[in-house]
Amino acid sequence: MKSRFITPVVTAFDRNYKIDIEANQRIWDFVIEGGIDGIILMGSTGEFFALDMIQKKELILKAVRHINHRVPLIVGTGSMRTEETIELTRFAKDNGAEGVIIVPPYYFSLSQDSLEYYFDTIADAVDIKIYLYNYPERTGYDLSPELMLRLRRKHGNIVGCKDTVVNFTHTRKLIDTILPEFPDFEIYSGYDDNFAHNVLSGGSGVIGGLTNIAPEVGSGWVKAFRENDTERISYYQKQMDILAQLFEFGVPFVPLVKKAMIMRGIQIEDVCTHPLQSPTVEHIERIKSILIMASLISE
Repeated sequence: MKSRFITPVVTAFDRNYKIDIEANQRIWDFVIEGGIDGIILMGSTGEFFALDMIQKKELILKAVRHINHRVPLIVGTGSMRTEETIELTRFAKDNGAEGVIIVPPYYFSLSQDSLEYYFDTIADAVDIKIYLYNYPERTGYDLSPELMLRLRRKHGNIVGCKDTVVNFTHTRKLIDTILPEFPDFEIYSGYDDNFAHNVLSGGSGVIGGLTNIAPEVGSGWVKAFRENDTERISYYQKQMDILAQLFEFGVPFVPLVKKAMIMRGIQIEDVCTHPLQSPTVEHIERIKSILIMASLISE
């Protein structure tokens, strides 16, 4: 059974809010050594929204060189401005990234026609694998299954999507609408605990931030599916259900993920970009209890 677990890695910063290259290299090594199937650089979990173009290009260069094709590297290049999205997408392609993932502009609620025009413009301008990023809670609108199908029909370089929705009905509609005509189109869920549901419905797996904390849970789950090991499939579902409790408190949840990574022994600073705040004492206790329940740290 085809399935993948891809990590949208966090971005590590030093105490002066500068990108910490060595700390990021430790993160990339951690998830790769944990058996993950790919890395998303500068996704939502990577705080792409707070990085300027110079920082983004620096991070791409360092990631391509350090990851060195050990796993596929997909770069988040979505911007509020179409020109910036195209510029960064070309830069990622020219410097060795395997693909890009693009969230459409946010703030204004765009029509499906406007979104089609947006992605048409980008897909025509670049020569690299493109993954569409549907995140209605953050953009304010939906990339419909019908829109994605139209885009795939016109552009062979649009190869998949990440569907970050709470209601799996939408992801299932994507699978039912697109895969009969384009069976190789990759459809990923954006919430880690939806992995089994996604794969059993015919999708490609998950692009999920919790594997920053426990890549071995994601990779173990993939292995269990490939071996049709129902006992282990159930075990990893329960593990991820425990970790998914991190979604229930703290907004956004990126600072919680970084704190959990530190608790697991990954050497990064407890720093996010302004105005994201560090977890409270109460949050830290809840994070600790979740990691203990998941047998990822000891009491």
